Amino acid sequence: MTTERKTPLVISLCSVASLAYEVVLTRIFSISLWYHFAFMIISIAMLGFAASGAALSLNPGLKKIEHLGSYSLLLGIAIPLSYLLANQVPFDPARLAWDWEQLLSILLYYIILAVPFFCTGLVIATAFAVESQRSGLLYGADLLGAGIGSLGILLLLSILAPDRAIVIISLIPLCAAWVSGGVKLRAVAVLCASLCLFLFIEQPEFTQLRISPYKGLQSALRFPGAVPLKTYVSPFAQVDTFSSPAVRFAPGLSLSYLDPLPLQTGLAVDGGDISAITATDTGKALAFLEYLPSALPYMLGKKGRVLVLDPKGGLQVLVAQRFGSGEVVKVESNPALVRVIRSDWREFAGNIYDDRTFTGLGRSWLKGRGEQFDIIDISLMGTEPSGSFGIAEDYRFTVEAFKEYLDHLRPDGVMSVNLYLIPPPRIELRILATLIAAMEERGIREPARHLTVVRSWGSLCLIVKQSPLTPADIGTVREFAEKRWFDLVHYPGITATESNVYVKMRSDDYFEAFSSILSPERRKRFMAGYLFDIEPVSDDRPFFHYFLKLDRFSAVYRLMGEKWQFFLEEGYIVPAVFVQVALLSLVLLLLPLTARKTAPKSSTSGRGLLPYFALLGCGFMFVEIALIQKIILPLENPSYAVATVLASLLVSSGAGSLLSHHCAPLRSPATAALIALLIVICSVSLPAASGAMAPLALPVKICMVFILITPLGLLMGIPFPTGLRILGIVDPLLIPWAWVINGCFSVLAPILAIMLATAFGFTAVLMLGAGAYLLAFVNLRLFGEAKPITSLSALRRSSEQRPPE
Repeated sequence: MTTERKTPLVISLCSVASLAYEVVLTRIFSISLWYHFAFMIISIAMLGFAASGAALSLNPGLKKIEHLGSYSLLLGIAIPLSYLLANQVPFDPARLAWDWEQLLSILLYYIILAVPFFCTGLVIATAFAVESQRSGLLYGADLLGAGIGSLGILLLLSILAPDRAIVIISLIPLCAAWVSGGVKLRAVAVLCASLCLFLFIEQPEFTQLRISPYKGLQSALRFPGAVPLKTYVSPFAQVDTFSSPAVRFAPGLSLSYLDPLPLQTGLAVDGGDISAITATDTGKALAFLEYLPSALPYMLGKKGRVLVLDPKGGLQVLVAQRFGSGEVVKVESNPALVRVIRSDWREFAGNIYDDRTFTGLGRSWLKGRGEQFDIIDISLMGTEPSGSFGIAEDYRFTVEAFKEYLDHLRPDGVMSVNLYLIPPPRIELRILATLIAAMEERGIREPARHLTVVRSWGSLCLIVKQSPLTPADIGTVREFAEKRWFDLVHYPGITATESNVYVKMRSDDYFEAFSSILSPERRKRFMAGYLFDIEPVSDDRPFFHYFLKLDRFSAVYRLMGEKWQFFLEEGYIVPAVFVQVALLSLVLLLLPLTARKTAPKSSTSGRGLLPYFALLGCGFMFVEIALIQKIILPLENPSYAVATVLASLLVSSGAGSLLSHHCAPLRSPATAALIALLIVICSVSLPAASGAMAPLALPVKICMVFILITPLGLLMGIPFPTGLRILGIVDPLLIPWAWVINGCFSVLAPILAIMLATAFGFTAVLMLGAGAYLLAFVNLRLFGEAKPITSLSALRRSSEQRPPE
């Protein structure tokens, strides 16, 4: 195979490995660090790419096509090595609450994990610099390989744990090194591949993932007598079963219940979301189900048809059966949990998932169905209370979600939301505010007449009825609470003396807050003056757990014991990371200037084109991050969304780049303006498209995402190689610096996108992406028609200049 043919193949193989590594990191972070951090992983990758451009600017001697094999070999070594090193970094988001050094650990993560992408960048940037006139072909090979890697890794993750998959991924660039290298390089590549396979087969514990000791699974296993049972892997989630005294799953159990609980087996999703499977062969021991706050809807409403959303280990299914419900439909968002219980715990769990069981996001399953229910039972609880990162998206509890739930209640149906009480009060208040907004949009003018709330010592049950609560309903609620020593928080006509009776608090904050939010006259004033942001959340801003207000910073600081780390855990970790990465990016941007001091003076048009690459970096990343976040809703899982959006966007962009290589009119500046228009159209059509996809099967939804994104992606693959092609004529020495600029702004844009989305929503981020492409159009119109500043011989001499050592 000639060098000309090898180059696109090597680029494709390295891109396959790099993008597969990105997707695997989202799973690794979900398991080890509580959250997928997709935006940060994309930013890390861009940092590595930017650093490669800086290295090539500082040392032009690296830009030799024969070095591609060596760079591929380095990538094959760097992937497993960076994972092993990062696995030893003591970064733990749980420790942000007291350990400021965790911020330095984030910086160390960036540096270590950026190394494989630095190697990939060397491969791609070298090829661009040497063969700039084939930039369309090379860029297409890059993006097509990236798309294949994004989807292919999902197949690998269906049979291997993420830490094991990394070893297999590292073999791909080693194959690229073997293809493009000489005898010695091939021998080294074979040796490295043999070592990887040896570790994979003989020493699997060498790559075992380190999980935060503060996650639920690790905490539960530290109890005396705790035993891990089995681990199940899938692209969706890792599920662990275990036995531990910590598994005592009866949320808010009445203090009047004194009998022992039945045997329970623990379930852990990604090491942190803990629930339990309850043994059903113990007869009398299941009486505890009647003493849970979550039993209230089954005493209040009809029980002909019940829908239990996200039952996990099945506790609420058992509650529904305990009260003699007619038909119980189960919809679990995590298909891995259903498979585990059906396969290994079927009889133990009482065959709860044998019939009328579906998988998927509850609101998506409901959409498009004409079914209605007497009770819709929703739970936010595991075996222990836990918060979530403020930047974590949650589409289950937005205004749009609650409207969907309400639409599927029968005329006298009830919906129940059960959650732990985690002080200070904010989660339950946002649930209430969001629910009221949904009810008002559905024409319920007096939500207070449709709501009742009870709390125990540690949990709360909020019930909304489609019709107003009757005196008989209110009597049932009062009797239920009194017999079980639960406190009333709200029912129509409640007085302050009826609340805070059994589980007394210093001040009755819950009664005051709920009565204020339920009052149309006091709601806005209370929510505006409250310490936390408890405004309703929407699908466009799905950050349900983001409660911080800038103007109440000092008050929250005092409330949290003057611990500033609380703000990092709640969401301010994003700007903290942004500052660190901005400093790294600034260094990378300035490094090429040292190389330019001795290089021939560049043209005005060449320098004028450099902002074009910054705008493309921002625009592409804004669109990519916003699309990933919005596609999480129909695909129902971050890893699927990351893989599908990256694959569809990158494959179509690669195809567009290849088209531009053969079709000169596509390289017109007008393409950037057309991209801006398509982004606007896409942002407007996404909500309707997402709703149409929601009830469909996963393979169909993935195909629809491809169809939706492909027209935009085709055009988005054209501007970057077009700019490189022009720069290759005007001033080739600026190509590595253009690569650095594009990479650095691509590093910052994903983090900036999340910061902007928490404040303004993802539609605003898409609009900013469109604006960036519009400005890129203007820049290319001004500087894109420039002529070369030197003759071909002078250009060749300038390309041979070297900076002093």
